Amino acid sequence: MSYQISIRHIKYFLAVAEELHFRKAADKLFISQPGLSKQIKQMEEHLNLKLFERHNRKVTLSQAGLYLKKEIAANLNELEKILNHSKLINDGIEGYLNIGYVGSAMQELIPKLLLKFKKEHPNIIFDLKEMDNQRQVSDLLSKAIDIGFSRLETVPKNLEMHPLLKENFCLVLPKNHKVTASNFKTIKQLKDEKFIMFDPSYSPAYHEKIMQIFSDCDFTPNISHNTINASSIYRLVENNLGVSIVPKSLQTGYDMEIKFIELKTIKQQTILYAVWNKENNNPILKHMLYLIKNKMR
Repeated sequence: MSYQISIRHIKYFLAVAEELHFRKAADKLFISQPGLSKQIKQMEEHLNLKLFERHNRKVTLSQAGLYLKKEIAANLNELEKILNHSKLINDGIEGYLNIGYVGSAMQELIPKLLLKFKKEHPNIIFDLKEMDNQRQVSDLLSKAIDIGFSRLETVPKNLEMHPLLKENFCLVLPKNHKVTASNFKTIKQLKDEKFIMFDPSYSPAYHEKIMQIFSDCDFTPNISHNTINASSIYRLVENNLGVSIVPKSLQTGYDMEIKFIELKTIKQQTILYAVWNKENNNPILKHMLYLIKNKMR
């Protein structure tokens, strides 16, 4: 008898392939062991191949099973996204877009972008997650997110990037700090201060660019704290635990006892990029990229 392969069969197969034990896989799936064995047998019969080698109580993957496990695990996420998208279309919702972003992109750019997008595509579901640059690359490659907004200088060859915002850096100081916009001349005035920086792992390229600023001023900063978000940096600066340097776009959205001095005379600037996977077939991504490339100027 021939059986159609369903996503249920695939998930059952993956569970057994992970556990290499039918009872444990059945417990994990909340079904009976005989029921699971029957489903796997149906799948093997339909495909006309052996997925598992059974030796008494020991279960191993066949060569065909090993290949199938690897390929299904890599592509199941994409299949589920396609099925979810078809359900959204059926329900009258045009689609969805998973977005990863660094914190500074949410200050102005992303809200502005989404408002413009919603005017032409009102029935879109957005899933937004703040994440560091390296996590964005990983999730873009696996297609866990559709588009990222990052400050990376380079990306793997499977990804593409488009510059959205080129901006200056700013000093961040306690509001009562003796250095002001009127008496500021060079960062070297702050060589004896402690600096609070974004963690280097957040973006090694971004960190290197910040260090170049200090190098050009002939001193090595005393970095007292590393953190992963702007609000933590600002809270530490507010409490006189150090000073910092951040992108200009991070001036807004915070109400703290701090001040900013824009670094207009240094050569270093930072660029916020839109980044996506060239092999991502989400139709909504194509609309978003059209907006980014043609209307976000």
